[in-house]
Amino acid sequence: MTVTLHLKPEVEAGLLERARARGKTLEEYLVSMVEGAITPATGQGPTPLQRAAAFETWSAGHRPTPSLSDYAVSRESIYEDRDAG
Repeated sequence: MTVTLHLKPEVEAGLLERARARGKTLEEYLVSMVEGAITPATGQGPTPLQRAAAFETWSAGHRPTPSLSDYAVSRESIYEDRDAG
């Protein structure tokens, strides 16, 4: 089936940016969005491997961030402003 969408330029630009961030063409991105919207309604969700692949694709679209130090995630760091006693 062929469907024609008339999008505002800013909407099209936003969709194109998201598609590129995921390494997809705009058409591939839109098809995946539409299929994702209908899949839960049919009761047949993706397999665990498909979900993992989708997560990897999604996460690849984000900028890398540095890891936190052990101290930054320690209890001492969280409560350093409290009195010891």
